[in-house]
Amino acid sequence: MKIENFNSIVDKMINYENGSMDEGEVVDFFQELLDRRLISSLQGSYQRHAAILLEKGYIDLRETK
Repeated sequence: MKIENFNSIVDKMINYENGSMDEGEVVDFFQELLDRRLISSLQGSYQRHAAILLEKGYIDLRETK
């Protein structure tokens, strides 16, 4: 992962944890984490939140290229 992409993810994590994201931004953020295959390397609360969003159909597993 390039450093600018890393900083972007970290900034988004900070905004998520501060409660600064609206619902749409949270969904987009978790879809991005899932697409980048980062969910499994994060703490359990991220994994549980992703599982709920997956179950409810807000995010989905996509094929990697």
